[in-house]
Amino acid sequence: MAATSEGPDPIRQRAGVRRAKKLSLKIDMTPMVDLGFLLITFFVITARLSEPMVTPLNMPHDDGPETPTGDHATLTVLIGGNKIFYYHGFWEKAYKNHQILPTTLDLKTGLGQIIREKQQWLDQHPVNGEGRTVLMVIIKAGEDANYSQAIDALDEMLINRVTRYAIVKPTSEELTYLSRPLN
Repeated sequence: MAATSEGPDPIRQRAGVRRAKKLSLKIDMTPMVDLGFLLITFFVITARLSEPMVTPLNMPHDDGPETPTGDHATLTVLIGGNKIFYYHGFWEKAYKNHQILPTTLDLKTGLGQIIREKQQWLDQHPVNGEGRTVLMVIIKAGEDANYSQAIDALDEMLINRVTRYAIVKPTSEELTYLSRPLN
């Protein structure tokens, strides 16, 4: 049946059925906000904020006695500009035997690898009954060295757990060696 002009469609209009009212939903967010602030407060109080790492550095004193190091337990690193060299033992012997070797500050193949090899050698050939802990690394930064290179060398000490290391001023012979051109 079609709707007539007399009134509404009788199929759509049923007796006793009302249209549902749309009610607006109101949610009280106050407890949720309180819970959020409690959680934030809890995490701020209990979370340990990141503390800056400090590299311990013991500088040798000019007025104090020299600390003797053994020839086999010493590794010296020369840093100058883009050149980095290392030698084992003492300068005179390494220079005379042409054992001053170039390296890099690369994590896997550079100075870190040299330190690990020296530590393994010291474990196999202990000096005074001590293994790798007797290793003394002397870092000598030349005039052309930059701050980043010195920090990278100190980072290698921490990464490889070297407990004895120092930054020392290079000798005049070492500075001359660093200033010569690369072959």
